[in-house]
Amino acid sequence: MRKQWVSLLAVLSLVGSLAAEARADNVLRIGSLAPSSSPWAQVLRVWQRAVQERSQGELRLHFYWNGTQGDEAAMIGKVKSGQLDGAAVSTIGLGRIHKPILVLLMPGLFTSWERLDTARSSLRAEFQEAALRDKGLLIAGWGDVGRVHAFSRGFQVTGPASLRGQHPLVGRDDDISRALYQVIGGVTPVPVSVPEVLPALNAGTLNVVHAPSLICEQMQWAGRLDHMVLDSATMVLGAMVFSQQRLAQLPADQRELLQQTGDVATRELTRRIRGEDDAAFDRLKRKMTTHALSESERAEWREVFRAVRERLSQQGVFPPELIARVEKLGG
Repeated sequence: MRKQWVSLLAVLSLVGSLAAEARADNVLRIGSLAPSSSPWAQVLRVWQRAVQERSQGELRLHFYWNGTQGDEAAMIGKVKSGQLDGAAVSTIGLGRIHKPILVLLMPGLFTSWERLDTARSSLRAEFQEAALRDKGLLIAGWGDVGRVHAFSRGFQVTGPASLRGQHPLVGRDDDISRALYQVIGGVTPVPVSVPEVLPALNAGTLNVVHAPSLICEQMQWAGRLDHMVLDSATMVLGAMVFSQQRLAQLPADQRELLQQTGDVATRELTRRIRGEDDAAFDRLKRKMTTHALSESERAEWREVFRAVRERLSQQGVFPPELIARVEKLGG
């Protein structure tokens, strides 16, 4: 990561030298879906203070919490247009930058953070380079969101057939979940953005959510759900994304400061969020009706996940060679 930043800083220095002048007030405006009191916000506020103090107020970070700048797709659009300078996003938002990143969400491949870390490290350079080359965006640091579990209301998710006739959440641009429910058949997914999930749960139009435990707590979804599956078939990760052009307008010493403090912040986010997600999982399993998949149910899900990968490959959603590489990395 250090070597990548050095080369990126050199590019940004060249771009910055072509700008007439940097902004007088170097405030980086960053959007986030995270609630203002969440663990993500707590860590990012420490980063915010560190940047302001070490720059003696010459560089500041201003965060917009609680999705006030829209969902992740909207925030990425605002970064591209210059309305925001950066955004803290999950893999969903990263998919708006470079869709192949979403291959890391493929269910059934990563059952441990260690395996996901290996895959992310292996693919990180090409993902970052593609974001920079194709979209003018810089993936400044990676973080985590949590292990995904199946949460439901009024019934228990067991094998794939248990979802038939149900109404699970599916992101508007979530090709993986859409393919999953097509493979299962008889499922009526509900396409909503993250800010729309709670109203849909309240209205009863949505009764299944696949999400990390910490997200369910922080977004207040957990109170509308009463069953959970103890097994996890995938993880959600995230990243801090900045406009390359905006960073190029900063003096070199401020970019270096942002990089140094950002490295510390993203490492702390990784450590903190994994622990917080585990703690949220322990709390929710004491409140909800839980189910551990049987061996036969796990086998049914493995077959579904295999069919999903095959379908996504045939449809060209992800390059077949990329799926093959990730399958190998997942073990």
